[in-house]
Amino acid sequence: MKIAVAGTGYVGLVTGVCLAAHGHEVSCVDVDEEKIATMRQGISPIYEEGLSELMKENMDRLTFTTDYKAAYEDAEVIFVGVGTPEKRDGSANLKYVYSVAEQIADSIKNECVVVIKSTVPIGTNDRIESFINEKCGGRVKIHVASNPEFLAQGTAVRDTMHASRIVIGCEDDFSEKKLRQVYEKFDAPLLSTNRRSAEMIKYASNDFLALKISYINEIANLCEIIGADIEDVTKGMSYDSRIGSKFLNAGIGYGGSCFPKDTKALSWLATFNDREIKTIKAAIEVNESQKLRPIRKAKQYYTDFKDLTVAVLGLTFKPGTDDLREAPSLVTIPVIMEDGARIKAWDPVGVENFKRRIPEGMEYYDSIEETLKDADICFIFTEWPQVKALSPDVFSKNMKHPIVIDGRNCFPKGYFDSQKLIYDSVGRKCVNTLE
Repeated sequence: MKIAVAGTGYVGLVTGVCLAAHGHEVSCVDVDEEKIATMRQGISPIYEEGLSELMKENMDRLTFTTDYKAAYEDAEVIFVGVGTPEKRDGSANLKYVYSVAEQIADSIKNECVVVIKSTVPIGTNDRIESFINEKCGGRVKIHVASNPEFLAQGTAVRDTMHASRIVIGCEDDFSEKKLRQVYEKFDAPLLSTNRRSAEMIKYASNDFLALKISYINEIANLCEIIGADIEDVTKGMSYDSRIGSKFLNAGIGYGGSCFPKDTKALSWLATFNDREIKTIKAAIEVNESQKLRPIRKAKQYYTDFKDLTVAVLGLTFKPGTDDLREAPSLVTIPVIMEDGARIKAWDPVGVENFKRRIPEGMEYYDSIEETLKDADICFIFTEWPQVKALSPDVFSKNMKHPIVIDGRNCFPKGYFDSQKLIYDSVGRKCVNTLE
């Protein structure tokens, strides 16, 4: 099938490459000439495990272009995977979706299905279909369908190639038939529903996972006060099949491109309709507070950070990605910098993106040991495998004052019992062998 994909970010590019891997002829469209030139060489502009390899394997079925007219004019299906960033009020900004819709209306020559894969407020698909068909002026019939993505950054290729489910929201047989053809070689359960239900499934799914994270972080904070161990608590909870074990890892909050944006968007949508989803509102508040928990922990050992050497391990919001959107590091590091600290940082893939966000005042190192050298305190913001593989003595050997604030619980209980250090994690008893 001849398919076009608008947008080459995490959603658009991964979708396009995975569709090509299943035998479709795919044209990926973007406005960035430099980005397109990079992808034509089989190089992914984003860090995502397995993506570059899959691109190179399927280059004979992939076209990368800025010429949207050529890509859209005879496509059978057009996927829209552009960003929907949040506005100041928390609502979704749909300007990129509407921009693509206008380009499609100007270009399309044959009846086709436009598939909104971007996360959009409930009712957007209806409005986009009216918008495109009005712009077309009856020249050609355009069908709009919802097909939300359920990928996670760091595992996006696997999540698409081996999806937990495929949800399609259609209002006519033509759209449903086309999308069933698109996905006929994918081994995943397929749910066909109406457009508004499909749009809501996406928000309800993401926001439920965000709720689990904020809930367990609240429990973890209480565990520290009463002397319980959060890892034992979550293990005990996980044996209940109604609860499960996923998204119960205590830490310093969720980040990325989905959970923060989608919780705010659903909360805004409820408010706009004179409703309030109190659980979602609470999850947002808890998450913002949790990002600053490492600072509050550090203040037990230092009144401020002036003239301290601070080591930071991990900048991205999670391992396996170079994405910094809503990363706790972006909240915490400016506070430390403002206090007058010297900050030494390590991250295997996120440094260049961090430099764009905070261009000055940081030192970056390729080695964790060099990052820790002579540090007065260390913050762990990302649970990279390289961090979790560190030997127990790496902190005591390299740091001037071995005080470790672990925001991701990277090390098991008892790991540092033979070392001289302070190890303060989330929801667990603080290890202090310096006393």
